[in-house]
Amino acid sequence: MAARSAPSCHLRLEWVYGYRGHQCRNNLYYTAAKEIVYFVAGVGVVYSPREHRQKFYRGHSDDIISLALHPERVLVATGQVGKEPYICIWDSYTVQTISVLKDVHTHGIACLAFDLDGQRLVSVGLDSKNAVCVWDWKRGKMLSMAPGHTDRIFDISWDLYQPNKLVSCGVKHIKFWSLCGNALTPKRGVFGKTGDLQTILCLACARDELTYSGALNGDIYVWKGINLIRTIQGAHAAGIFSMNACEEGFATGGRDGCIRLWDLTFKPITVIDLRETDQGYKGLSVRSVCWRGDHILVGTQDSEIFEIVVQERNKPFLIMQGHCEGELWALAVHPTKPLAVTGSDDRSVRIWSLVDHALIARCNMEEPIRCAAVNADGIHLALGMKDGSFTVLRVRDMTEVVHIKDRKEAIHELKYSPDGTYLAVGCNDSSVDIYGVAQRYKKVGECLGSLSFITHLDWSSDSRYLQTNDGNGKRLFYRMPGGKEVTSTEEIKGVHWASWTCVSGLEVNGIWPKYSDINDINSVDGNYIGQVLVTADDYGIIKLFRYPCLRKGAKFRKYIGHSAHVTNVRWSHDYQWVISIGGADHSVFQWKFIPERKLKDALHIAPQESLADSHSDESDSDLSDVPELDSEIEQETQLTYRRQVYKEDLPQLKEQCKEKQKSATSKRRERAPGNSIRLHFVHGYRGYDCRSNLFYTQIGEIVYHVAAVGVIYNRQQNTQRFYLGHDDDILCLTIHPLKDYVATGQVGRDPSIHIWDTETIKPLSILKGHHQCGISAVDFSADGKRLASVGIDDSHTIVLWDWKKGEKLSIARGSKDKIFVVKMNPYVPDKLITAGIKHMKFWRKAGGGLIGRKGYIGTLGKNDTMMCAVYGWTEEMAFSGTSTGDVCIWRDIFLVKTVKAHDGPVFSMHALEKGFVTGGKDGIIALWDDSFERCLKTYAIKRAALAPGSKGLLLEDNPSIRAISLGHGHILVGTKNGEILEVDKSGPITLLVQGHMEGEVWGLATHPYLPICATVSDDKTLRIWDLSPSHCMLAVRKLKKGGRCCCFSPDGKALAVGLNDGSFLMANADTLEDLVSFHHRKDMISDIRFSPGSGKYLAVASHDSFIDIYNVMSSKRVGICKGATSYITHIDWDIRGKLLQVNTGAKEQLFFEAPRGKKQTIPSVEVEKIAWASWTSVLGLCCEGIWPVIGEVTDVTTSCLTSDKMVLATGDDLGFVKLFRYPTKGKFGKFKRYVAHSTHVTNVRWTYDDSMLVTLGGTDMSLMVWTNEMEGYREKRPCDSEESDIDSEEDGGYDSDVTRENEISYTIRALSTNIRPMFGIKPHLQQKEPSTDERPPVSRAPPQPEKLQTNNVGKKKRPIEDLVLELVFGYRGRDCRNNVHYLNDGDDIIYHTASIGILHNVATGSQSFYQEHNDDILCLTVNQHPKFINIVATGQVIQQTCQLQLLLFTSGTQ
Repeated sequence: MAARSAPSCHLRLEWVYGYRGHQCRNNLYYTAAKEIVYFVAGVGVVYSPREHRQKFYRGHSDDIISLALHPERVLVATGQVGKEPYICIWDSYTVQTISVLKDVHTHGIACLAFDLDGQRLVSVGLDSKNAVCVWDWKRGKMLSMAPGHTDRIFDISWDLYQPNKLVSCGVKHIKFWSLCGNALTPKRGVFGKTGDLQTILCLACARDELTYSGALNGDIYVWKGINLIRTIQGAHAAGIFSMNACEEGFATGGRDGCIRLWDLTFKPITVIDLRETDQGYKGLSVRSVCWRGDHILVGTQDSEIFEIVVQERNKPFLIMQGHCEGELWALAVHPTKPLAVTGSDDRSVRIWSLVDHALIARCNMEEPIRCAAVNADGIHLALGMKDGSFTVLRVRDMTEVVHIKDRKEAIHELKYSPDGTYLAVGCNDSSVDIYGVAQRYKKVGECLGSLSFITHLDWSSDSRYLQTNDGNGKRLFYRMPGGKEVTSTEEIKGVHWASWTCVSGLEVNGIWPKYSDINDINSVDGNYIGQVLVTADDYGIIKLFRYPCLRKGAKFRKYIGHSAHVTNVRWSHDYQWVISIGGADHSVFQWKFIPERKLKDALHIAPQESLADSHSDESDSDLSDVPELDSEIEQETQLTYRRQVYKEDLPQLKEQCKEKQKSATSKRRERAPGNSIRLHFVHGYRGYDCRSNLFYTQIGEIVYHVAAVGVIYNRQQNTQRFYLGHDDDILCLTIHPLKDYVATGQVGRDPSIHIWDTETIKPLSILKGHHQCGISAVDFSADGKRLASVGIDDSHTIVLWDWKKGEKLSIARGSKDKIFVVKMNPYVPDKLITAGIKHMKFWRKAGGGLIGRKGYIGTLGKNDTMMCAVYGWTEEMAFSGTSTGDVCIWRDIFLVKTVKAHDGPVFSMHALEKGFVTGGKDGIIALWDDSFERCLKTYAIKRAALAPGSKGLLLEDNPSIRAISLGHGHILVGTKNGEILEVDKSGPITLLVQGHMEGEVWGLATHPYLPICATVSDDKTLRIWDLSPSHCMLAVRKLKKGGRCCCFSPDGKALAVGLNDGSFLMANADTLEDLVSFHHRKDMISDIRFSPGSGKYLAVASHDSFIDIYNVMSSKRVGICKGATSYITHIDWDIRGKLLQVNTGAKEQLFFEAPRGKKQTIPSVEVEKIAWASWTSVLGLCCEGIWPVIGEVTDVTTSCLTSDKMVLATGDDLGFVKLFRYPTKGKFGKFKRYVAHSTHVTNVRWTYDDSMLVTLGGTDMSLMVWTNEMEGYREKRPCDSEESDIDSEEDGGYDSDVTRENEISYTIRALSTNIRPMFGIKPHLQQKEPSTDERPPVSRAPPQPEKLQTNNVGKKKRPIEDLVLELVFGYRGRDCRNNVHYLNDGDDIIYHTASIGILHNVATGSQSFYQEHNDDILCLTVNQHPKFINIVATGQVIQQTCQLQLLLFTSGTQ
């Protein structure tokens, strides 16, 4: 059987043995409830000594290495390692996440500390600069960040007696920080002569600016301000790792194994030497102390936690033990008792009681231990060592039975046979030795078939066979006890294995992913009775599979907690527990097994929240064996919105083409045309891959989107207004609860979300910087203050914004598959849901992160794709529509029931005050009561129901419904076919807007004397559109094939259409009925043209590089134009109907004589003199200037000339419509540019009287109508774009001063190394002067006198007097402006020069100075507001890529 579903049983973490003492400090505290909080591996542990019970926080995805306790002692902050490490703040009562802080640190978070009132948190990173970061943790917002130090920082603390002050310490430094505004400024502690400069390991702040710190040599250094004032020598015999301040005083703990208590003035109270106590041992080293009242908690380097009661200080109580440093690999379970045995590289073997959760025996061996086994009667324990030996001990008293060394390499696996007579020992030298137990472990056989190290062994139940796995992934069988290899599969077929711990074999195929051959699964153990298999892998994950699982990529449940590789996993003897051990985190996890039948009562184990989605209820290979996806959804999931060139790339590309352009623009360029165009009407609506993107505004207009345009449609007047702020496809739209603002999200490399006003059509806020590729869904919160958005990057990132401030509040990875919808909870602004492919997730904001929990389906349904979702009438109720037509009803995260609503997917759902409305692929709109129990009414979208006022025709009955909205007594419906319909509650349906359906649109023709045009598209329709104010589709005809071109005859009676299969037809232009059709070519017809005048000939160009000329009257082909080397793109007739101009894909411009098709060579000078009936060519001297600077990257696809031969309109692959003056000679002509289409504009045509320009968007399927505004008509509007790609110098040049200033680069001054460091040790205190080669190449600092170096040795130093700045001559005017101001009613002048702000008193001539800048000041301004008198802001140069750094100061205080 293939494991099509994950097993329905479950594991729950019950106990963790161990404590992280190594490489961590200060990570052990009492909470307010007198519980003990600490961490091990990737788990935060809250241990109650009274009840001997543990609670676990599992929100981390990797090793936790730092911990801080909130001053109220309920909340805990923990920081982890990893590529993108984050900080979690969690509640020690409920072990739920309160806030997540992320996206700032890299590598890991070394230290954490809360401030006095617990509002702010400081963190230190493990990156190269050891960044220090201050957070407003509730909001998840970073307040300030600064590089900490070049070397490791070990401890950081807020000064609890001075606001906004911090102290950090580490390798050979201590720094005193002040937080002012959002700037953190450090000052280095001055060691002076009072003590040696050395590494400071821990610190605590006290009153009166005193700071106590523990040093590496065991001294305590006492600081006042930034100066060292005294040392307490020999406080400990070695490094002081931990210092804890409490009401009574201070506790310190060191490497010497002693705890010292001090009073508030740091006078010693008492010493407790843990090495001398009953539990102590030589080499005990203290890493963490916590003193509360008469209890002291101590954490040691070797993973023990002691609790000391002060009165009985020589009897410490051992609360927790674990393995020490070194990898942990050996694990065995006792065959009859609830005991587990572990052995590690720390050379100890330990026996744990699974019932009492305690260590009951420990024995130290000579060598690191790599594997263990207990024989069938539980008497002997065998241990395999790293040096190739193995030892057998008696379990009851841990005395040695035998020690044998037959091999030189590590023993990785050993097992007793089920009958207890043999022991098989697998070695890294690829052999397995068999020993006889009764013969005092004499060697009786060896198995030598493997070519690689032995990883796993299993005996058969009758002890006659052994199977092995080795490092090559090979599975071999041997006959016992001799060790002869068995090669016959028949012999092995019937063998029953006593245990299953092998990772390769038919029965466990399913534990491997489908398409991988990696060996990252370290351990497996089969539970035959429960038919489950547990595995452990290199990623810290424990998985449960069904057993046997035969097909690769089986489904599983997964559990996280271990940080790095899990080395071994075993079932307990009675299958009640699973024991797993972590290699590097050397922790032992005990998991309770909850079988199927108990699950039903145990709904409380609904997924524990975690940021790494810990309960993938299904497997990673979700889509392999589910019912087929609906075709429409399938299509949509395969859409990619990635572009070769994004509009954001244009400035960069233009930069690269600068040289080319300089040479070309030596000639004077033609100026841009005087005419301009304005977008007037757009036919189309984006429904094929979007949903719920159609709404009524406050005043009853309709807002939706198509291409890159937000459209507001007034249905009474049949007019449209446009939001043109986007520059690429809009993919989603939502409306503010007050129905006056709209948010739209677009495609882009760094895609933006625009929030704009539907009345003024002005943007209110633009959000970008946190998504990639595009935005697939947006939603406002009920109060309208927040906005949620989902990206279409690989992890479908979810971002929560405060959109008015433009600030990101929270961010999280959504899912690896597409998310279709995000909905904010209308009752609780911190909650939201997302729905998508196999995905329904319930999120809540936690600081800067979002915590998601998968919807719990249970037995009620299957994990379906969700297409839409809404909240119901309470905060717990949510409803989602599935791809199979059901509506799922959720309470909290649990699926309560499902209701069949539609045939095929439910694409849209809308909540009403009393009830719901849904729409599906079946073209039905259904109204429901408020609990989805009764369907109150249905409406079918049928052609028969169309009301007379419709602006077009329905193409088919029951089109797929993608958006529904209610308001103003109507139901508004958007369909996949690009139609917007309004359904009256009584039944009639009005069609308001429509466009082409999915598929590219290329064919466009305007009528010779009427305001109508024809389009033909890959959607296999030919349509006629009215361009007069009625703006509607007049007629439509379905074609057998899609088409790429069309053309009206000169008399307007016939319409020729070229199709994609190489055929073309002529139809009656009024009825669209066929007149005649031909099929002479195999490739698509790319252009088709009637000759001017009587329209005697028809030229038909195809993609197989030929043009056929037909006589229209006789319906015969009369000529073929040959000679093009590539497909034909455009054709034009001359005015006599005798000559054809042709463009090809190879950028050739060719000429042919009609009707025979003879090729002509015409010099370019002559081409200009020919009068052309139409000009749609993109090649030739007359339109050389239409090709942009970046012509290699993008193509100009189409052009069209007005009938007065003055203005040439073009469309290109980037979606720009441009107007040029004709002819456009010389390269890179000037133009006016308009953005509305998203990607390539496939066709542009002027109407017969040049009053309108019609443009087609290829993939956005929209037809846009622009009005042409003649030169005299100028109404100033923002959409007239910049004049051209390049602004050449001739446009008015620069004044020489301005030019010079424009070219100043400030990087030279801000040298690559900072000349004037803001912090550091004063010269006479420095160890030595930097060597000459470290000097910056140009230094404003005079070289230091060499005497300083010798002065340090032995001579008595003269104190260096401080200089005081008295007067500064000079003012920076050469490259600055508006930087002199009067202050104090004209008594003072403020200005700047060099790096100094100067306040100059006019009467006395005296100056006072602001000297906090460390490089040139470039700008200065004075706050004019009466509330902020004398506040000045100055900005300086700074060395990192010349940013400005702003400082505010008060001129009164300087």
